Amino acid sequence: MSDADQPGPAPSPEKVVIKKYANRRLYNTRSSAYVTLEHLSEMVKEGIDFVVYDAKTGDDITRSVLTQIIFDEENRGPNLLPIQFLRQLIHFYGDSMQAFVPSYLELSLDSFTRQQERMRSQVAAAVGGVPGAGFLEDQVRQNLALFDRAMQLFSPFSFPRPEDAPAASATPAASDTSLDELKKRMEEMQAQIAKLAENK
Repeated sequence: MSDADQPGPAPSPEKVVIKKYANRRLYNTRSSAYVTLEHLSEMVKEGIDFVVYDAKTGDDITRSVLTQIIFDEENRGPNLLPIQFLRQLIHFYGDSMQAFVPSYLELSLDSFTRQQERMRSQVAAAVGGVPGAGFLEDQVRQNLALFDRAMQLFSPFSFPRPEDAPAASATPAASDTSLDELKKRMEEMQAQIAKLAENK
C-alpha cells in the first residue's frame, strides 16, 4: 500500500482530500494525481471544497496551504489585500479581540459576497446581461467603504471615525435597498460582536 493510500483523518464526504508530502508535492486522492497550488486555487474558485493533510503526521494543514495560495496570488498581482488591511490583521494577533475577528471577517465577507451576487443579478436583469463597468465599480467602491467602516469597531485608531468622515462621501446610490440591507447586516454583526465582548 502506497503512502497516498494510507488512511488519514475522516473528512466530510463532500470534501476532496489532498495529501502533502515531505517533498512539498500535493496529491489529490480523488483524482489520484499530483496537483499544484495553482490547481488548488482553481478548485477554490470553482467552489470545490478540499482539506489538506500532512501525509506523514496526518495533521490538518489546510489553513497554511490556503495562506500560501494567497501569498502567491499577492506576489503575482494585481493585489487584493490593501496594506492597511494587512496591518490591521497583524495588529489583532495577541489582542483581546483576536478570538472574535475570524467570525466577524467570515460574516462580513459572506454578506459582501451575497450582496455582490444580488447586485450582479439585478444589473444583468436590468440591462440584458451586460452590466455597465462604471456602475459595477461604483457599487464595489461603496461596499468596500461599508466594510472599512465596519472594521472601525475593532481598531478606531487606524480608521477615521464615521462622524469624522466628510458629508460628501454619501451618495444617492447609498439609499438603494440592497445597500441598506448590507448596512443593516453590518450593524447587526457589530451588535453581536459587542455582546460577545461584554460576555468574555
